[in-house]
Amino acid sequence: MYGTDAHAISAPATDIDAVVRELRDRAEILDALHRFALGQDLKDEALFASAFAADAELDFRPAAAKWGGRPPVMVGRDTIVTTILASFTGRIDTTHQVTNPRIALDADTARLTALVEAQHLLTADHDTFALLKNPYDVELVRDRERWVIRRMRIANTWYTGDPVTIFGG
Repeated sequence: MYGTDAHAISAPATDIDAVVRELRDRAEILDALHRFALGQDLKDEALFASAFAADAELDFRPAAAKWGGRPPVMVGRDTIVTTILASFTGRIDTTHQVTNPRIALDADTARLTALVEAQHLLTADHDTFALLKNPYDVELVRDRERWVIRRMRIANTWYTGDPVTIFGG
């Protein structure tokens, strides 16, 4: 589930071309999660959508269970983008910080784990907020020169504030 390999690069240091390819892949894999985060923060539909495969799945249930929420698994890039941006635009201001990424590569698939701190504030009243520290478990696939998210599972380690007001119960 979480990336626990004892090394970052699997290509032999003597094979410079393989190391460069792997470093590029790792940068593109992490960029998919950055597009997900910044796309939400900017409410940029094109940037947000670029993070996902057409058949992507986003499972926020493990995080929401911490405060009694029961959201459905979102299936399909269009559903994910429409659902999240429609629920935030004009109502919720967000900032996301991505840390501690770990990547496991296997040809045209990859696994990414990271911690994401997500601050959500009511646009009309920044005193009403939910600050979440969430471990992400992400499966990605190669899409030509970039990588996109196929499955994302978001758990929650801790939160403060009022997530029910932000996300619903």
